[in-house]
Amino acid sequence: MTRRIYQSFIMGWRWPLILSVLAVLTGLYLSGTFSDPPTPPPLGDGWWGRGDRAKAPKADESIRKFSISISNDTINDLKTRLRNTRHFEGLEGTKFHYGVRPEYMQTVVKYWLNKYDFKAQEKYFNKYNHYRTNIEGLDIHFVHVKPTLKPGQKSKPLLISHGWPGSFYEFYKILPLLTDPVNNGGTAEDIFEVICPSIPGYGYSEASHKTGMTAHAVARIFGKLMSRLGHDRYYVQGGDWGSTITIIMGLLIPEHVKGLHINMIAAFTPIPQLIIGSYFPSLFLPAEEHHKVWPAIPKFFDMLLESGYLHIQLTKPDTIGHSLTDSPVGLAAYILEKFSTATNATWRDLEDGGLNDGWQIDDLLNNIMVYWMNGNMASAMRFYKENAQLFIDDINRCQVKVPSGVADFPGETMNQPETWARYRYINLLQYNSMPRGGHFAALEEPQLLAEDIRLFVRKVETIQ
Repeated sequence: MTRRIYQSFIMGWRWPLILSVLAVLTGLYLSGTFSDPPTPPPLGDGWWGRGDRAKAPKADESIRKFSISISNDTINDLKTRLRNTRHFEGLEGTKFHYGVRPEYMQTVVKYWLNKYDFKAQEKYFNKYNHYRTNIEGLDIHFVHVKPTLKPGQKSKPLLISHGWPGSFYEFYKILPLLTDPVNNGGTAEDIFEVICPSIPGYGYSEASHKTGMTAHAVARIFGKLMSRLGHDRYYVQGGDWGSTITIIMGLLIPEHVKGLHINMIAAFTPIPQLIIGSYFPSLFLPAEEHHKVWPAIPKFFDMLLESGYLHIQLTKPDTIGHSLTDSPVGLAAYILEKFSTATNATWRDLEDGGLNDGWQIDDLLNNIMVYWMNGNMASAMRFYKENAQLFIDDINRCQVKVPSGVADFPGETMNQPETWARYRYINLLQYNSMPRGGHFAALEEPQLLAEDIRLFVRKVETIQ
């Protein structure tokens, strides 16, 4: 009898045990424990201008200052389009479950038409210095803020990169915290010189005229930009696509990147551990990290619910690009949906998508205006299609060796536990689970993000 009970016990636990062992071995194998990790690809070179590079006139590679201008013609055209918007009726009892509620969108249009101060916001856009320079055939835009230094004081160069549907405007509230830290909660040693470039096809950066503008190409372009500005060693920081771009900078030009800080982590997720961990989570992660991964099935379906845009932009971005380039209300709704659910997924249960209390309307419209004034939502969305291969590329398994730091915000569209992050970031000096905030951290929680960047850089400075 005892023997049968023992055999039943062994048989009952055999398969879970076998599957758990396989999951661990698979995770170790894919993380490079049993084999050498892939080697980062060569840096390469590129040409994204019109026509044949050999026949193109010599580019003006000087650094040219410019100011953002919202002309009266632009304002009048926009207001005409807003007045002529064809609205539709929402469904009873829905909040943001079907997307941006039509009733909420009507309030945005009224504000945009009657209360948004175009000239005051134009002045605010020009609060910081804007520049362009031609790299690989494209005019690249960047905001450049140099701090006021005392005699003998040195600043640390920092490139900070945005994603979609953000822009350089995301950094307007964090810039003073980084460039004037003494008056903004930091110390004299925390002072940075900050460069905020626009990804080609975003903001005031010229869009590529050729296919193939990948994150790899942008990382190379941003590296060239920093060299042109006279910086040989510098820090990089990013979220969303900015995270991917700066990670690739750390892989391709590690001799120039002193440290990498990201607030959206791109790391290896061991699928067998993910599945089996739903039943035996403590086999793979400490208890305090369980909530970042499990329960896996609800998180998976939540991701599906919020990723319809991803499939469109990975496949046929130009089709929807026509409507978003032509309609300011369509453009605004497409962007506002992301500022709702990517900040806090539960906000889709609210009448206003959480936008009234969670955001300042002028900040939301300023970011939308960057896309509208430049008519570049289509080129911005193409970045997804150009990078479709990135999701299965070997570069995602390359180990990041430069000193790295992660600020993991709870409302982020995906969270990665520190345990799994260390599979890829083998020199991870800092991983902090933030107390609040979501995808657009620099604009939503600038103080939290700035302090995390400062803390990380202090750690790097002590070892280099």
